[in-house]
Amino acid sequence: MKKIGELGIATATTLVIAIVITAIVAGGIGWFAAPRAVTENVTEMPHLKAGFIYVGPIADQGWTMAHNRGREIVDNKYDWLETTYAETVPEAEVGSYINTMFEAGADVVFTTSFGFGWETVTAGGRWPDKMLYHCSGDPSIMGSAPNVGFYFNDFYQLYYMNGLAAGALTKTNKLGYVAAFTTSEVVRHMDAFYLGAREVNPNVTMKVLVTGAWVDPETDAMNAKALMDWGADVIAFTADAPAVISACQKHYEDTGQKIYTFSHYSPMKSFGPDVVVSGQLVHWEKIYEDLLLKARAGKCENWQHWNELATGGGGYVELGSDWNEPINPIFVNDLKAVTVTDPVRGNISVYDLILYRYEQFKSDPVGFEPFKGPITDTNGTLRLKAGEIISQDELRWTIDWYPEGIIPPA
Repeated sequence: MKKIGELGIATATTLVIAIVITAIVAGGIGWFAAPRAVTENVTEMPHLKAGFIYVGPIADQGWTMAHNRGREIVDNKYDWLETTYAETVPEAEVGSYINTMFEAGADVVFTTSFGFGWETVTAGGRWPDKMLYHCSGDPSIMGSAPNVGFYFNDFYQLYYMNGLAAGALTKTNKLGYVAAFTTSEVVRHMDAFYLGAREVNPNVTMKVLVTGAWVDPETDAMNAKALMDWGADVIAFTADAPAVISACQKHYEDTGQKIYTFSHYSPMKSFGPDVVVSGQLVHWEKIYEDLLLKARAGKCENWQHWNELATGGGGYVELGSDWNEPINPIFVNDLKAVTVTDPVRGNISVYDLILYRYEQFKSDPVGFEPFKGPITDTNGTLRLKAGEIISQDELRWTIDWYPEGIIPPA
C-alpha cells in the first residue's frame, strides 16, 4: 500500500492505469421511480479505478473496517480493478477528497457516510464524466444528479432477532441502547430491537442515550456505563467501534455480572467473548462487486440500491456474533431454556424462534414484518393499527418515533 497526494489517500496497486469514462448523459430519477440505468457507452473497459472515502479509521473494528474489507475483497478478486481509499475524512472536507481522487484518475468514487450525501451529489455536477455512489442516501438528494447513485445494506431485521435474544436473557427487564445519532436508520434499528425484545418479554423497557458522533469510543463507553448504572443488563448500539462491547466485557470481568451485547457491522466477539450474544454483520463486497462490474461497462444506476436478508438471493447481511455463527455457542442453551408461544409455531424456544424468523426474513416474499400493528408510540399515538404494516417510505426515510416502552433520548 503506497501513499499518493497530500490528503492521506492510499492505493492498492493491482494496476496503475486510470481510464476516464466517456460522458454519462441522462436525466435524474428519484429512488422511487422505475429503475433506469444511466449510461452512454457499455463497451467493457480494460481497467477501472475506484476510490472509497471513509468517515472513520479502517481499524475501527466496525463500520469502516467492514467497508474496507469489502473493498479489499473485490480489489483482490479482479485484476482489472485498482482501488484507492481515504480514511477519517471530516464531512466538511469530503468534496476535496472526491476532487483529489478524480484528479488522480479514479473513474468511480464511493462515499460511505450519511453526512457525505449532499457533497457527493454536488461533486456529481462538477464531474459529469465520472460516477459516484453514496452509502445511505436521502430522498432529498436522490435523483439530483444522473451520475450519482445510492446504496445501503440494512439491518433492522437483524436487530429485531437480536431483540428476541435480549428479551429472553435480561434479568432486570431493562435494556439499553447507545445511538450515534437519531437518523431514520438508527431509529428503525433501535425500534426493531425493542419490538423483538417485547415480543418475548412484554415487561421490558429500553433507555436510549445518544453519543452525537459515529466514531467516539470514549463517549460510547461512558453511555454504556450510565446505562449499566441505570440497571440495563442488555445493551445494543449503533456506533462505528466496539467500545460498548469492551465496556460490557470489562464489567463482567470486574463484577461477574454479564451485560449482554451484540456485534455491529464487523465481528466483535473477540472484544467481548463472554458477553456478545449475536449481532448484525455486513458483506459490502457483494454490492461493491455488483456496482463495479456495471461501472466497468460504463453504467451508473442513480437510484437507491436497498439490500436486506432476502435481496437478490441474500448474502448482503448476516446474523451473527462472528462469521457463520448466528448465536455465540455459550448462549445457545440459555436461549433454548426460554420458551414463548408463537401464533404459528405454538410453544417454541427463543433460540428456535430466532432461527425460524431468520428463515422467514430470507424468504421471498418475506414471511414476517416486525413493524406490524397495533403499535403505539411513547406519546400514546397509535402509529400502526392492528394488522397494518409500516410503509417502506416511512421505515427507510422518515421514522422518528419510538414504540411505547422506550425511554427516548432527552
